[in-house]
Amino acid sequence: MGDPRGFIKIQRKDGGYRPAKERIYDFGEVEQTMNLDDRLLQASRCMDCGIPFCHWGCPVGSKIPEWQDSLYKENYEEAYLILHSTNSFPEITGRVCPAPCEKSCVLDIHNEPVTIRENECATVEQAFDRGLIKANLPRKRTGKKVAVIGSGPAGLSAADLLNRAGHWVTVFEKNDAIGGLLRYGIPDFKLNKGVIDRRLDLYVEEGINFKTNINVGIDITKDELLKEFDAVVLTIGAEQARDLPVEGRDLEGVHFAMDFLTQQNKVNAGQSIPEDTHIRAKGKKVLVIGGGDTGSDCVGTSIRQKAESVLQIEILSKPLNERGETDPWPYWPNILRTSSSHKEGCDRRWSLSTKKLIGENGRVKQAEVVEVEWNKDENGRWKMNEIQDSNELIDVDLVLLSMGFTQPVHSGLLDELGVEYNKRGNIKVNDQKQTSVEKIFAAGDVERGASLVVHAIQCGKIAAANVDVFLRNQK
Repeated sequence: MGDPRGFIKIQRKDGGYRPAKERIYDFGEVEQTMNLDDRLLQASRCMDCGIPFCHWGCPVGSKIPEWQDSLYKENYEEAYLILHSTNSFPEITGRVCPAPCEKSCVLDIHNEPVTIRENECATVEQAFDRGLIKANLPRKRTGKKVAVIGSGPAGLSAADLLNRAGHWVTVFEKNDAIGGLLRYGIPDFKLNKGVIDRRLDLYVEEGINFKTNINVGIDITKDELLKEFDAVVLTIGAEQARDLPVEGRDLEGVHFAMDFLTQQNKVNAGQSIPEDTHIRAKGKKVLVIGGGDTGSDCVGTSIRQKAESVLQIEILSKPLNERGETDPWPYWPNILRTSSSHKEGCDRRWSLSTKKLIGENGRVKQAEVVEVEWNKDENGRWKMNEIQDSNELIDVDLVLLSMGFTQPVHSGLLDELGVEYNKRGNIKVNDQKQTSVEKIFAAGDVERGASLVVHAIQCGKIAAANVDVFLRNQK
């Protein structure tokens, strides 16, 4: 521990955001970069607890006290190597992770946790700036070939570790660029895509083969896949979006959030969207249905597209501002979260259920909502009840459905491969991430359900370790 009294002498200080009146006119990253002296002081606040709850709270098992200490001592290479030992791309999680580690930090008892996420991002950027991060090729190749289907966080994590183990890895991506959710699901104002490309350049130099615009199951059959590769890892995510089964769902102007976000990311990358399918918020009254991170991303994107107004509604009750009795430290708290997008100009409402969408000449014009309340039934399960005579009409021009994802898409690849599904519709795997089909493994949202990027990374790590054992046991 660099400074045993750092957490007493130094208060938590966040890097903060660029001014809202500036950032809403571009898609540049909203977070500011803190000067290095202040960043080192923030690292000094880590008290190297006897029991590092931050490590326990981190899905990828980051050795947080160790690399914080190295950062404070300005040993950037050591800090990066410790970070990279548990995470294939900490520069990405340092930008987009909700930081469960900080909610588990002992200092969060007083709402002053170490700025772990920002420190992580700063550590990696310092290492890149100083030329400390270079391609590290495997010393020896095993001759075994692995196909990774899908290039999101789980796929890239698995591919990286399998390549480091000496296997020949080919990553297949159905889209025109590598990155999956990282590339097309997260707005540029949260994650500049140059950050992804920088890491991909290293992977290519290290020997990973990337193939885009290939839909496995159509362009490559199951038999061809299993014949060419010694093992297959499915990391295609959970792309089946939860729909809104109400009257008016088929009206023009009602879209899934991910379609809206993907289009904007493609536009930012210089691509053109056909006029008849281009989803635009400019000059429109936007209604975002769903209160999670994806909904927040829709808010920020709509504001940058110069929407007339943005309203985000959530069916659940408004969370508390502080921890309640049911979610004490060091567990993840169910508290109100306000993103940078919310601070840019957006109305938020809770406990509203959408009853129907009303159109005019085929276009959505209003949404009918009703207030709801949540109570527990005799079995202790939460039950929703509509409040009588609380219906209201909201004027809308664009409705974005951001209610989460239910399962991976079964039709096509997964059905052709013949893998089994569990009760939730995800791929059924054992403790080694093996599916019901020999040689085929699965990792990330496709088998655990939609979750955080860090969970996907950890699933990719587990799958890679077990694929490595599987391949080395083959004769």
